[in-house]
Amino acid sequence: MPASRTAPPRNVLITGASTGIGAACARMLAERGWRVFAGVRREKDGQALVASAKGLIVPVILDVTNREQLQKVVQEVSAATGADGLQGVVNNAGIALAGPLEFMPLEAFEKQFQINVLGLIAVTQAFMPLIRASRGRIILTGSNSGFMCEPFLAGYGATKHALEAIADSLRIELRPWGIEVALIQPGAIKTPIWSKSREAAEQLFVGMPPQCEELYAEPIAALRKMVEKIPSMAIPPERVAKAVTHALESRRPRTRYPVGLDSMLGSVLVRLVPDRLRDWLIRKFMGLK
Repeated sequence: MPASRTAPPRNVLITGASTGIGAACARMLAERGWRVFAGVRREKDGQALVASAKGLIVPVILDVTNREQLQKVVQEVSAATGADGLQGVVNNAGIALAGPLEFMPLEAFEKQFQINVLGLIAVTQAFMPLIRASRGRIILTGSNSGFMCEPFLAGYGATKHALEAIADSLRIELRPWGIEVALIQPGAIKTPIWSKSREAAEQLFVGMPPQCEELYAEPIAALRKMVEKIPSMAIPPERVAKAVTHALESRRPRTRYPVGLDSMLGSVLVRLVPDRLRDWLIRKFMGLK
């Protein structure tokens, strides 16, 4: 009898796995036989994720801006995977804060860059030895705001534009070692980021000078109405999880994965429609003058 073949190991780390896209990815990949190291901020979030999933999920407490915590997770994952290393890292952790750039506190911009960009870079650098050990893959969760940014989301869009550049550069840098890099570009997804963003925006506006409300009262009201409508138009996070799964498992993964009709249409608009016309279309859609 021929010797039985052992299935190759499939280990993946996912940041921002407490809810939304990260949790959907963790559940889908675990069900498909991956051992998922799920980065969560609180122990109870990890327990809830494990309880909702089929397959092997190992919660790890990980704030991507906490370097000491990151090194502890690297040691934990390295000890668990051994010579097999990681077959994938899904950089998903991120936040979105809305507000007029003219009055938005610099701290709000700094916070988004610390999590969405610098945190992603720190995680990627820290786990590169484990990725190299298995010629694994690096997945970045971008956004349609990364190629066509909406008004009042300049900070968030800037971080997602940064991921476009990082993905392009890193993909070529790692080509000699056969390490694939894929960028996921979701549109509106049904996740808690919208309620969190709305709550954060409300707090930001409270701290802004009276002139902000005087100048931007009408567009801010239109923005709030649009944010209220988005969950009803958004698609489930499992759609993004399918794209992430393809990027990890396909023999020939795509370099970019627009997810959702809005993201697909946006990618066409940004290539074919002049800026002024595109601005007009966005204003009409958002109810702005």
